[in-house]
Amino acid sequence: MAFEVTKDTIIGDIMNADDTTAEIFMSIGMHCLFCPSARGETLEQACMVHGVDADEMVKKLNEHING
Repeated sequence: MAFEVTKDTIIGDIMNADDTTAEIFMSIGMHCLFCPSARGETLEQACMVHGVDADEMVKKLNEHING
């Protein structure tokens, strides 16, 4: 079964499912990916802090992981 990202998915879980997603996070300014507190945030929380549309990130990450 494919891994599905939602706005409620924890950043650490996304990174554990596919560590190449780090490039996507870094490209939009999420440089704190390897900080323990950042890895515990939901995708929606991280997007809110960084001013990124969470729905677009969900789509981009799912296409990258499952595409």
